Amino acid sequence: MSKELRIGLIGYGFMGRTHSNGYKRVGDFFPDLAYRPVLQTICGRTEENAKAFADQWGYASYETDWRKVIARDDIDAVDICTPNDSHAEIAIAAAEAGKMILCEKPLARTTEEGQPMVDAVEKAGVANTVWYNYRRVPAVTLAKALIDEGRLGRIFHYRANFLQDWTINADLPQGGAALWRLDVKAAGSGVTGDLLAHCIDTAMWLNGGIADVSAMTETFVKQRMHNLTGKVEEVGIDDACAFHCHFDNGSLGLFESTRYARGHKALYTLEINGEHASIRWDLHDLNRLEYFDHRDDSVVRGWRSVHITDGDMPYMDKWWVPGLCIGYEHTFVHQVADFLAAVEKGEPCRPTFRDALETGKVCDAVLASARERAWKDTGVDWQA
Repeated sequence: MSKELRIGLIGYGFMGRTHSNGYKRVGDFFPDLAYRPVLQTICGRTEENAKAFADQWGYASYETDWRKVIARDDIDAVDICTPNDSHAEIAIAAAEAGKMILCEKPLARTTEEGQPMVDAVEKAGVANTVWYNYRRVPAVTLAKALIDEGRLGRIFHYRANFLQDWTINADLPQGGAALWRLDVKAAGSGVTGDLLAHCIDTAMWLNGGIADVSAMTETFVKQRMHNLTGKVEEVGIDDACAFHCHFDNGSLGLFESTRYARGHKALYTLEINGEHASIRWDLHDLNRLEYFDHRDDSVVRGWRSVHITDGDMPYMDKWWVPGLCIGYEHTFVHQVADFLAAVEKGEPCRPTFRDALETGKVCDAVLASARERAWKDTGVDWQA
């Protein structure tokens, strides 16, 4: 019989929903896991909203003070789904209380803020992970396997972008529960920490550490009304960012992200070019991996579109029959499953807090490079 792992979820926004869905479904599709998540309590800022979330998603109780969640004896793991400015305080307190911790990305607003989080979980010896969920897209996981097998050979180029368009409105305010991502005090940065952090984590997982960066950023709307103060205030986040870099393996990288790309709601693409083969992936067609192998006979050489639904492909033996697709929400089910399996084995569930700190170092270097208009070393010590 599986053991209970009692979850205390802090934050009930978009990510709170995705994580809750992962906890609820994982046992249905990964029945052999030794641990079973129990939705023990949800914590939100207002009692009305916290209770409504608990009722809808099936949490046994609710709280309005995250400190009470950490203090409870019936909580084994704390899941942090709050704005970025509160990650550190909650995570450090949870680690000191001996709780397992799952934290939304980015780990923190800065490396300086994130380092004590890493120190705390490692000192306490508690299981920890950060929700960089795109690693758990089966097509991306398969790309990792193909690279590790050496099918691409030496890597020359890595390029990625993450494009959105939801802030193209000068009248959109900043701050508050819904728009904290536009408030630099809450978010730490704009597209760099929110979107490019995903691209950076995936890139280093697939292709190794990033050594140095040269970046540019832009804030297109310089002032916005702040929801909390009612005053027009300076905007401190980056609306767009582009940077190029050197990877530790000698390959070159090119990254772009913006919230000002009209027509794109969440376009995340990556391409890797190697000595023998290349790979492309697109979030809008997430069940496909495009693959080109120069070693094919010339008469049939070309890009192939591989449909990632067969049972011998990553995670897919847990779902439907070949040819039937899964979606975005399944990546969170996969991460829950991987976390529970890691807890059982006493192994780390990657990315750990320490892994996510390395991604944060790249983000910090990108922002510093853009400010100073100079190349910046990242200081990344990436462990595959």
